[in-house]
Amino acid sequence: MLSIQGSSFGSQLSLTNEDSLLLLDLDMRRTVCFVFVVALLFLPACDRLADMLEMPNPGKEAAEAQAIGSACRQTGRSIEDCYALNPGAPKSAVFLGWKAMNEYMMEHNLKDVPSLVPRTEAPVRQSSHEPDRSDTAHVPQPNSPQP
Repeated sequence: MLSIQGSSFGSQLSLTNEDSLLLLDLDMRRTVCFVFVVALLFLPACDRLADMLEMPNPGKEAAEAQAIGSACRQTGRSIEDCYALNPGAPKSAVFLGWKAMNEYMMEHNLKDVPSLVPRTEAPVRQSSHEPDRSDTAHVPQPNSPQP
């Protein structure tokens, strides 16, 4: 039996072990409910938190790659050009977007929408045998006069 005496009023409260467990259980329930409510308040911010921490989101990356593929097809670019112009995008998702737009355009008899921006050629890969000349352009040659 647990005995608690009040200091100002001289009252006495007697609790059995079973009663103290119920009070502890009530406090635990309140704490768990409070934590649950606080967690629910912060749950909608999870996407923003992941964006701020720059955590990878495979679903978002796949959706962006599909949009890239769709845009390439709508402007009349080949899938190979699309791959070359967007090397960081997953090729499978780019192809899915390109294919979906191709099917949609064929079904609705739509023509390519030409881009208003002039086409730029895809970057050409240098072979591993040739050194990159752009990095050495600022290095003075040994026989050249110094200013």
